Amino acid sequence: MKFKPSIKPYTGAAGGWGSLEATTRYVLDSKQTLKNLRNLMRVNKARGFDCPGCAWGDDNHSTFSFCENGAKAVSWEATRNAVEPEFFAAHSVSTLLQQSDYFLEYQGRLTHPMRYNAETDHYQPISWPDALALIAQHINSMDNPNQIELYTSGRASNEASYLYQLFGRMLGTSNFPDCSNMCHEASGVGLKQSIGVGKGTIRMDDFEKADAIFVFGQNPGTNHPRMLHSLKNAASRGARIVSFNTLRERGLERFADPQSPIQMLTPKSSPISSAYFQPNLGGDMAAVRGIVKALLEGHRQRLAAGEPGLFDLAFIEQHSVGVERYLAQVDATSWDQITHQSGLSEAQLRQAAAIYQGAERVICTWAMGVTQHKHSVPTVREITNLQLLFGQLGKPGAGLCPVRGHSNVQGNRTMGIDEKSPKALLDSLEKHFNFSPRREQGHNTVEAIEAMLRGEVKVLLALGGNLAAAAPDTERTARALRCCDLTVHISTKLNRSHLVTGKDALILPTLGRTEQDLQASGPQYITVEDSFSMVHASEGVGKPLAETQRSETAIVCGIADAVLGNQQLDWLELADDYSLIRNHIAATIPGFEDFNRRCDQPGGFYLGNAAAELRFATPSGKAEFGSAPLPDSLFPQLDGRQAPFTLQTLRSHDQYNTTIYGLDDRYRGVYGQREVLFIHPEDLAALDMQDGELVEIETLWNDGITRKVSGFKLVSYDIPRGNLAAYYPETNPLVPLASFGDGTGTPTSKSIPVEIRRCVAQPTLRIA
Repeated sequence: MKFKPSIKPYTGAAGGWGSLEATTRYVLDSKQTLKNLRNLMRVNKARGFDCPGCAWGDDNHSTFSFCENGAKAVSWEATRNAVEPEFFAAHSVSTLLQQSDYFLEYQGRLTHPMRYNAETDHYQPISWPDALALIAQHINSMDNPNQIELYTSGRASNEASYLYQLFGRMLGTSNFPDCSNMCHEASGVGLKQSIGVGKGTIRMDDFEKADAIFVFGQNPGTNHPRMLHSLKNAASRGARIVSFNTLRERGLERFADPQSPIQMLTPKSSPISSAYFQPNLGGDMAAVRGIVKALLEGHRQRLAAGEPGLFDLAFIEQHSVGVERYLAQVDATSWDQITHQSGLSEAQLRQAAAIYQGAERVICTWAMGVTQHKHSVPTVREITNLQLLFGQLGKPGAGLCPVRGHSNVQGNRTMGIDEKSPKALLDSLEKHFNFSPRREQGHNTVEAIEAMLRGEVKVLLALGGNLAAAAPDTERTARALRCCDLTVHISTKLNRSHLVTGKDALILPTLGRTEQDLQASGPQYITVEDSFSMVHASEGVGKPLAETQRSETAIVCGIADAVLGNQQLDWLELADDYSLIRNHIAATIPGFEDFNRRCDQPGGFYLGNAAAELRFATPSGKAEFGSAPLPDSLFPQLDGRQAPFTLQTLRSHDQYNTTIYGLDDRYRGVYGQREVLFIHPEDLAALDMQDGELVEIETLWNDGITRKVSGFKLVSYDIPRGNLAAYYPETNPLVPLASFGDGTGTPTSKSIPVEIRRCVAQPTLRIA
């Protein structure tokens, strides 16, 4: 594709002809047009494959069960382009390292196992038996099992994830850093503390029953576009959608359904938000506190007048503890503090409170705009507090809904990819497989990188993902990876992590979600879990590009067999027949009883949610109100110094996580470029700068390390003053490794204290 840099405001609705045109362009560009058209007809369908994009649930009422970005993901995977040994012979690693992330993945699918030769600076082909033997050699020469890090992407299937954590635990480690550590960890931690379950409590059809939907810190038009159908349908029947997002996002304003002939053939589109508020970055907790403060005032006024209060006192009495302490904290929080920190006026928050009060059934939903701050766990708990006050839990059309990113990131955690080593899981594995798993907590992603930097890690094994690009503090992350004796990446496409090697390095090519998986016992299917705790079977339909590609499950089994042998478990037998894996899952993971038979259910099966049934696995046995004060400062490490700006990193519309499909961000009006910095026009004027000027961005921190990127073009945007936004991974070098959420380890990628200045030198290369 060719890209011409330009800034041109987008006037259309989300979806519509723009979405259809982009979908068509990506299908054609794959050079596999007919194949991908067939693939798209099987996305999220029974006996088809689950979309390799986001974790939004399947809408079984729609003719087509894919969105624009899902079509990009499918076409991106099912391409004719191939990265074969000849490519690596022609390109050194040092040369490839200078290329963009878009260039790397655009080269196509990996087809052969490759080993890095440090003397020639080239990858060279290696046979599968030799690759597995090399991994076993490195692992078996470690001094102890904690010298390995087992990283996981959220796209890995339930079957592969289960075996991966089982392999690690049989090896003797709890080091399972994963992509969830860097995104929704606060959702799991906060919800477990409040309601005993680290998952959302609603199901897909609850959107059809809600009277109001409060949306915090998420941009569904880009990150999970199928959610727009649910929001559009809710708004069309009269539900009030209240959006809290720092940036003005088109997908939260209006949507033209590509499956609606009327909306495609006329200028008609559906409004989404009936109220749209733009809090400061990190201000969502203060905003919710303000809503509660206004509602508490109304509740007391009613009680004083001898009328029933606003709160659901019966629910609070029967199902919760800690409300008095929480409400005392609300009383102690001044409106001045609330409005200053949230960036919203008291009138705006009272408006939001009035909408909430007028709704019988409310859903609160959020994403990484809430979870990537230092105080993200208290923010999740604050949202939960609001719902508990009104009994908005355990009834149709109401509840809590964290919207996950990768298509099986929730399933990975269900399968045991968890460095915190849940006791119930370990007890079950110990009993079923007759071994003693390590009980101590392992490393999350940030801790794993720190351990690498200290020289404590010998082997990094990555089941998917792109750690070098996804992790914070890019230069320090690269240094960490290079400290390893061996880095192994199980991947579908070339990415930056393959070029930031350990002393020895392997690339292992794997099948994608769209492709047939043929093993000794016949065709196999895998399973995934969506954001609504629905488990779906997924069976690829396309022919793999090369016979040398193996499934993730087969690769994990091959590694485990090479390292551990078959005395405890016949790993190669499991690779031949995935139903045997599901039998083990059924025997050890609650909710998966009779797993194989239930996979045949159309639309999948529901795992259930104890909190949605008002059963709370908390110390008190009830839902527990959090009572944290608002943070005194978003940047306590600055010792009272004022940061001129707060920066958030975000995705473009032609992007999914670190995968760059193209250089456009259509809804934000950016074309053919990624090094842009969104800023309020009045901040531009105050800086005596203009649109289009190039600036450098530098992080303010207290560790003596300079973190700076340059060559970013200023773009005026509807964003609160003092707040900035730019794309990752280009701005990941600005996120300090030591800046993470309390109780989560999640990098604070949505609240980075920075200053900006005009470029006085050539732009820096934003690569490792």
